[in-house]
Amino acid sequence: MIGIFDSGIGGMTVARAVEQLLPEYSIVYLGDIARTPYGSKSPATITDYSLRNTEFLLEKGAEIIIIACNSASSVATEALRREFQTPIIEVITPAAEKAIATTKNGRIGVIGTRATIRSGVYDQTICDRQPEFKVFSAACPLLVPLVEEGWINKQETKMILRRYLHPLKDRQIDTLVLGCTHYPLLKGLIQARIGKRVNLIDSSVETAKYVRELLTAQPELVHRDENGATTHRYYVSDLTDSAQMVAAKIFERPLELLLT
Repeated sequence: MIGIFDSGIGGMTVARAVEQLLPEYSIVYLGDIARTPYGSKSPATITDYSLRNTEFLLEKGAEIIIIACNSASSVATEALRREFQTPIIEVITPAAEKAIATTKNGRIGVIGTRATIRSGVYDQTICDRQPEFKVFSAACPLLVPLVEEGWINKQETKMILRRYLHPLKDRQIDTLVLGCTHYPLLKGLIQARIGKRVNLIDSSVETAKYVRELLTAQPELVHRDENGATTHRYYVSDLTDSAQMVAAKIFERPLELLLT
């Protein structure tokens, strides 16, 4: 069973991609809606929440953990790997490597929460591999709450996005990393405001692809469900109408959310 956690419902974009690319594996998901957003909190607090989330998923039978949250990936990955023997997968590296492979001019933008941008993890990951590349980052703290509230097509969201993305347009980037798993829900709005010539990198999809490659190489890591006997369970730490609405939008079907 594959365990996935996020600060809220945004990580369901990762779960959806895993469902599609790895249909033979069961999923257990935890969305920590009660404590969202993580991006405005301290590294110590984010790490504490991440440890608790991982323990919950392991108790539910997870054999591998995906940190479907850029904020937690940026500050808590090493702590989780020290604490648990279970393989821990973060969303930073797959997205950064895809951005490197995609850019033509070596000018890459990154948008994310304050915690992710403050950590400098994307800058470091990209520049460690390609020192000549330029990385331009922008914190977008209002986007996660807007997504969690279901304000995906509101005029206010469009105006805020335009404000956040304008400095990156001036930097002449040709690739933009959506450095938060909530942001794929805003992909159409982001593309329209950053320009159609800029390639968007979806960390959710790239992480699912990475996990597929990992399990192809090391199938013993996770039990495979035979004959279509997969079971997916989606837990949340708080159950709201907007969460149910956004979850249904992500999965394109009604989704039962289980309260922890």
